[in-house]
Amino acid sequence: MQEIKSLKDIPSLPDSCAVAIGNFDGVHLGHRKILQVLIEDAKKNNLFPLLLTFHPHPAKILAKRKIELLQTIEQRLDEIKKSGVQMTVVLFFDHNLSQITAEEFIRTIIVQKLKAKKVIVGDNFRFGKDRDGDVEKLHELASRYGFSIQSIPRVTVQGSVVSSSLIRKLLHKGEIEKANMLLGRPYEIEGTVVRGKSRGKRLGYPTANIHSLNDVAPPGVFVSKVGIDSQIYPSITHVGSKPTFNEKDIMIESYIIDYNDSLYKKKLRVFFLKKIREEIKFETAEALSLQIKNDLEKTLAYFQKQNPQS
Repeated sequence: MQEIKSLKDIPSLPDSCAVAIGNFDGVHLGHRKILQVLIEDAKKNNLFPLLLTFHPHPAKILAKRKIELLQTIEQRLDEIKKSGVQMTVVLFFDHNLSQITAEEFIRTIIVQKLKAKKVIVGDNFRFGKDRDGDVEKLHELASRYGFSIQSIPRVTVQGSVVSSSLIRKLLHKGEIEKANMLLGRPYEIEGTVVRGKSRGKRLGYPTANIHSLNDVAPPGVFVSKVGIDSQIYPSITHVGSKPTFNEKDIMIESYIIDYNDSLYKKKLRVFFLKKIREEIKFETAEALSLQIKNDLEKTLAYFQKQNPQS
């Protein structure tokens, strides 16, 4: 997949493109539906499929407040790549772009730059200055500039409308299994291993302390997997403040089962699978060690159930 970071860098495109537009934070089941329609429609109608997304998130510019994203831009692009999209244009969103009217956005960027003959969006899509454009406005502009549109209804899972904001709320509550269901895959963070205080090692369970650039990490103790280079290992991951040791800083640490090599400064991927328990303050380090042993037994049982032949 070609990744284009500026409109100036867009190569020569076919005269007829199918363009999906959106933020795609999390690339959840709703986003996947849009991507699926994009690929299938482009193939059916002999169009070139490409995706237009934005970075930073427009809400960071428009709302001027902190927006917690489910993915880094690199993670987002990696997930989009799996869909089969041939090109993704990442449009830098700043104040100047926010002042472009809905019609100017469609005329200059979507039609002239991206040569759209088909535009695919979610049914709650908004665009242009002051978010003045919506799907109805897009229909009007489509007839004026000679392209067709398709708006994709929001996906519902077990009565819940799939959205990045709902997934974010579930993660903050530690409801990882429901969040994963809406994502269509395990929630993942990336980070680099930094030096810790070696308490886990003294307890008999050495952990990798992870500094992550992801905005959201679910609180609690989880069955997880950790990706190291090209290998995936079963693990237990704790996200919290270590109340047993009266520490307040939130830490992410993973005990990687049957892995003994040094991980310092290595980049890891952590996949959250199932919540074991909430964070607990223990009276002694020995009591914590016993609890970790119990957590490990539950984790091994989980993986044994998933892979009964192993």
